[in-house]
Amino acid sequence: MRNVPVDEMDWIDRAVLAIGTDYPPRHLLAFHRHRRAQLLYGATGTMQVETADGSWTVPPRRAVLIPPGTDHQVLMDDVSTRSLYLEPSAVPWFPPRCRVVGVSPLLRELLLAAVDVPPEYDRHGRDGALMELIRHEIRNLAPLPFDLPLPARADLRNLCEAFQAAPNIRESPAEWAADLGFSARTFNRVFRAETGLSFQQWRQRACLLHAIRLLSAGRTVTQVAAALAYDTPAAFSVMFRKQSGTTPSSFQPR
Repeated sequence: MRNVPVDEMDWIDRAVLAIGTDYPPRHLLAFHRHRRAQLLYGATGTMQVETADGSWTVPPRRAVLIPPGTDHQVLMDDVSTRSLYLEPSAVPWFPPRCRVVGVSPLLRELLLAAVDVPPEYDRHGRDGALMELIRHEIRNLAPLPFDLPLPARADLRNLCEAFQAAPNIRESPAEWAADLGFSARTFNRVFRAETGLSFQQWRQRACLLHAIRLLSAGRTVTQVAAALAYDTPAAFSVMFRKQSGTTPSSFQPR
């Protein structure tokens, strides 16, 4: 199925439904939820998923697992998706929180094929076997560190969301503490309590995820390093490899 709202198909008695959808640049899917668990795969483009407690950056050819009943919004940047909607009872091992995952070449081909399967497929035929194999493949997907926790406290969340839009590795916690009227000690305590990370850890993660979005959009390593205020492209690349386990060039368009 392609470009069909899942709500029109949710009644179908199948453990797995597959829908392919094409989105224009910078398209925002406002906050919504699904009864089923969802695997949202981006064949092209970059996605940013946000919930009440965090943000997840999904580079091209990766996926995000979204638990059933989770309120979320998705910013699509010229994305072509392949979504699986899974009955919760069929995936009792699904994570309780969103998770970005790597997608193997096998699963990628299965996802591309799944959207051409009739919605009321024969459970005991070839199409049923394909969907069952997909379910087994999902269970073994490797998580990727592309999430950014967001605070519940409104004033701090506003600062975090503004920083996400234009991160700078040189921004100091003292500036944020002053904006909030906190001492440095109070700010550091509140920030860790709200996000689970120190300000420096959170700032570096935000810069990494913004860099992935810029690289996926075709920006050069030099341009991205400058945008994040790194002294040199080499310094940026060292941080990127340490945090992501791979090089910046691996996220650039092929």
